Amino acid sequence: MGHNGVVRCPRRHPRIEEVALKRLVEKFSDGTDTPTVVRTDDGLRLAVDGDDYVLTHDTAAELRDQLADALTRTHEFVHTTGTHRADGSYVVARRGADSTGHSKVFERVDALERLYDRLPDSFTAEDVGRTGLTGGRRHMLVWHLAEHPGFDCELVSRQPLTVEKAGDGGDTDVAETHVTALSAD
Repeated sequence: MGHNGVVRCPRRHPRIEEVALKRLVEKFSDGTDTPTVVRTDDGLRLAVDGDDYVLTHDTAAELRDQLADALTRTHEFVHTTGTHRADGSYVVARRGADSTGHSKVFERVDALERLYDRLPDSFTAEDVGRTGLTGGRRHMLVWHLAEHPGFDCELVSRQPLTVEKAGDGGDTDVAETHVTALSAD
């Protein structure tokens, strides 16, 4: 256990953390100047839009954790959840499940959107299985596509579990749906 009961990696990777912090600062900076992050004996010196900020190591670690929490977001539906992770991956999971056998990790949400686009206008778990998913994860994914407002489709049958895309092939806008939900909070 580390400071304040938080489990920390025994090997720190200061260069990785420094680059990650700089990218986050650049992303949220309003100005045209490139933000800079410099490690000092006392912590980090951060220069953003002409203003300098000095962060202690503890404050910088707390800010990093808060940014990671802000970038990780889970949306719950009736049967499934969708989680955007800080690393950009997207996880579809069976709601309430606690094992990885009840989840599917996509490298990016775009990968899920591409999978959806490749499915026929009316699809079942068997159709999803042709993409390489097996077992209950096929059904979980069908439920997720039907429940998620970013996929323009609806459940038409429970036995067999069948979803139909909207008349135009069903648009996808998962990323935009989540961004809208984030800004509403």
